[in-house]
Amino acid sequence: MVQSLDRSQGRAGTAVTDATAAPKTFTGNRALQIEEPLIFEMGQAGRCGVDLPEPPKVKDRLNGLRRGGEIGLPGLSEPQVVQHYTRLSQKNYAIDMGVYPLGSCTMKHNPRINEKVARLAGIGDLHPLQPISTVQGALELIDTLAHWLKTLTGMPAVAMSPAAGAHGEMCGMMAIAAALDARGERAQRKIVLAPESAHGTNPATAAALGFTVKAIPANERGRVDLAALKAALGPEVAAIMLTNPNTCGLFESEIVEIAKAVHEAGAYFYCDGANFNAIAGRVRPGDLGVDCMHINLHKTFSTPHGGGGPGAGPVVLSAALAPFAPYPWIVKNGDAWTVAEEGTAVAGTPFGRLKAFHGQMGMFSRALAYIMSHGADGLKQASEDAVLSANYVMAALKDVMTPAFDGPCMHEALFDDSFLKDTGVSTLDFAKAMIDEGYHPMTMYFPLVVHGAMLIEPTESQAKEDLDQFIGALRSLTERARSGTAVEDFKAAPRFSPRRRLDETLAARKPILRWRPSNNPPGTDPLRQAAE
Repeated sequence: MVQSLDRSQGRAGTAVTDATAAPKTFTGNRALQIEEPLIFEMGQAGRCGVDLPEPPKVKDRLNGLRRGGEIGLPGLSEPQVVQHYTRLSQKNYAIDMGVYPLGSCTMKHNPRINEKVARLAGIGDLHPLQPISTVQGALELIDTLAHWLKTLTGMPAVAMSPAAGAHGEMCGMMAIAAALDARGERAQRKIVLAPESAHGTNPATAAALGFTVKAIPANERGRVDLAALKAALGPEVAAIMLTNPNTCGLFESEIVEIAKAVHEAGAYFYCDGANFNAIAGRVRPGDLGVDCMHINLHKTFSTPHGGGGPGAGPVVLSAALAPFAPYPWIVKNGDAWTVAEEGTAVAGTPFGRLKAFHGQMGMFSRALAYIMSHGADGLKQASEDAVLSANYVMAALKDVMTPAFDGPCMHEALFDDSFLKDTGVSTLDFAKAMIDEGYHPMTMYFPLVVHGAMLIEPTESQAKEDLDQFIGALRSLTERARSGTAVEDFKAAPRFSPRRRLDETLAARKPILRWRPSNNPPGTDPLRQAAE
């Protein structure tokens, strides 16, 4: 973990406007803002939360590889551990605390009914190696979710096992490679086209599979330049990987013509479905000519996002690619469900197995609960509200901030840093000042095609009054930046967070990734040396 060494504390209040102006406390705490050391700093040798018996002596079979010293874990009681992680959790910003405008990531509310379903007995306690006869309900749940994903996208088949977006991209592109191989054109078609605004995983996935990536520029409207795309098509092109709505938060209005041109050239159309949250229930990608598309269940259909846990990225496939979907296939024989494992004869020629077992059951149950609790009208409204919220933010800020492109947006509003020109305040400074206002910053410097990009995605989750306060905060920061009198304040932000601004260049070049005990000889502990 990269550590910030400045332990200045403080919160805004009626009498205190700067953390450094508040009086010091003996503990270093500021009321409920509690100073928290590393868990290794808290630990004491011999202390343990569990009383374990001494293991019996056994013959050493480690061939000289037995550990010579302690494992290095901190010694704490159970209350200490619980208190430590509870206090750490209170320092995190979360979607359950307020507006979380992280563009491209879709930080939406996670309905609690989904969590209840995911924890039900018989769903939350399954094991992938259970006998098939004991998991009939689970297989039916997966198949039911697959049905709704196919219905929402207008696609005839879906591979359920991919573990989130980039893995779904890999699945879709492997299906395309298998289809080209079946046509005898895999060696000939080596190029994958990708818009300059594509998610970075798109070209990375294509390159990982041995394709050469060719970038397609955007036009002045922030969409794919159709003329440039058509000029790049030819017998050596395997596919295009395109996000719609795109990474600039705009709908590709010429997508049907793009799909037609790609197919006429004998190539396939891969659609990155990361932004499906903007069109679910409104647009079926299959009707637009898409051959395959991954769906981030943890974005579109809600699952706790950003916690480092499992995601899910099912891939819907057109009739042309359906036969190449990977194992396992869920098949119903009469009234019984079964799983067709690798090597089992199915109605196609799968390219192989992409992942162990059958996918992420927790994500499946949450997504199905979300879909069924909303219904067709609710999913449509969620998409409409996400687009409405983003356009509300855009309309309310466009007179003081600078939209990257003219016209309405889809689910996220993209601004550039032109409004900060000659102020001495950078995009990073602006974002850090948002922390003092109580907001997680928007996505910064992405997409790369927009200078100083600020990508704001309010989602459908936020009430109008919450968006109004968020808008007011950004307008206030903009006014302060343009006044020319608050540059140092922006450079010093955040002032009221548990940790002040990190030297990001130093942290990137010389990260401190390992804690060492304080009794190390002087000069051997870089963390404490820097702190002193």
